[in-house]
Amino acid sequence: MTTLKLALDWTPNVNHIGFLIAKELGFYSDKGIDVQIVSPRDDNYQLTPGKKLELDRADLAIAPFETVISLNNKGNKVNARAVYAILQEDLSCIVALQSSDIAAPKDLDGKVYSSYNARYEDAIVQQMVFNDGGTGSVVFSYPDKLEIWNSLLNGTADATWIFDNWEGVDVKLKDVAINKFRMADYGIPYGYSPVVLAKKEQIEQDHESFSNFVKATKKGFLLAKAQPEQAIEILRKYVVPYDLQYIDLRESLARTVGYFGDEQSCGFMKPERVTAFLNWLVESKLEHTIILEQELFTNDLLQ
Repeated sequence: MTTLKLALDWTPNVNHIGFLIAKELGFYSDKGIDVQIVSPRDDNYQLTPGKKLELDRADLAIAPFETVISLNNKGNKVNARAVYAILQEDLSCIVALQSSDIAAPKDLDGKVYSSYNARYEDAIVQQMVFNDGGTGSVVFSYPDKLEIWNSLLNGTADATWIFDNWEGVDVKLKDVAINKFRMADYGIPYGYSPVVLAKKEQIEQDHESFSNFVKATKKGFLLAKAQPEQAIEILRKYVVPYDLQYIDLRESLARTVGYFGDEQSCGFMKPERVTAFLNWLVESKLEHTIILEQELFTNDLLQ
């Protein structure tokens, strides 16, 4: 058996369901792979999935596409590649409480945004505000990652970035109403998020194992579409107690399965979508033109 360590970007949630299914139902082991899932709780979120990949503490990492760009353009370059797109459309959004006076991104001027301090995050939020007619004068705060969502709920922040298929479900049982602002509606062609990353050198050294991982993963996500009740029971084994208390897993999966793609598109990254995001980063002076020439992703492992 080939052991591959997969670093999650967050505690187990619906975006991870295909990996969990593939592990539980033996799709990985059938391909000769022992997948070890590394939770960020193991180190209290001290190292990002991208950093774990860089330090060889993981063979695969789940992260936004931005992480691929970051790893390939840092001083100590890491030849990382995105190899699998979990969602075919963006399910993230910027949110504010409906009880606030924030009805549109422009209303974030002078308000507190709780940031993950992720690459481009603050610039994207400012651009959304500007594109909506505001000045972009947002006040950014940087709480501990585990406190970011709560900072919105307890009123210490006015807005933050969420996945609508997870935190967006969380608010329902808490009887909290939110306003949602999606990047595509405000002129920002956001890329794929989350994606699975791996190092180019490792892929080349053991192409078969990484290809088998991707194919087994795809099988897991497609099963989540075909057998949702079985998928939910598997997810339930991994979700932390707090999330089990507040998140309706059925609703969360129902909001998500349509975005996993089908037999042809599941896991696939459209070159034109990636290029649109990269061009936007360059045009917005957030990156240099070199990113347009770099090999940042591959669909080859799906074949």
